[in-house]
Amino acid sequence: MMLVLILERPSPALRGRLTRWLTEVHPGVLLGDVAARVRDDLWALIEADTSLDGAAVLVMPARNEQGFTVRSRGDTARSFVDVEGMLLTCRRRRHT
Repeated sequence: MMLVLILERPSPALRGRLTRWLTEVHPGVLLGDVAARVRDDLWALIEADTSLDGAAVLVMPARNEQGFTVRSRGDTARSFVDVEGMLLTCRRRRHT
């Protein structure tokens, strides 16, 4: 199951653990083809990492019209909204 994981400001320990399973193709962008159980275990590592002061976004295949779904954690620049089965992104406004 191909997935894309995008990390912002991960700890070196978390990055090291994730790169055992995934390939970092660009700083903070990891790709891999892993089983669903491994994917869920990797996401559990991200959720358990209290040192993550950035954000994480996981894009993975799903049986829907778009063919993918998204999980996110932390302070991302975009939020994800389901509108009648379509996943849309919304940019968050920056308060000045």
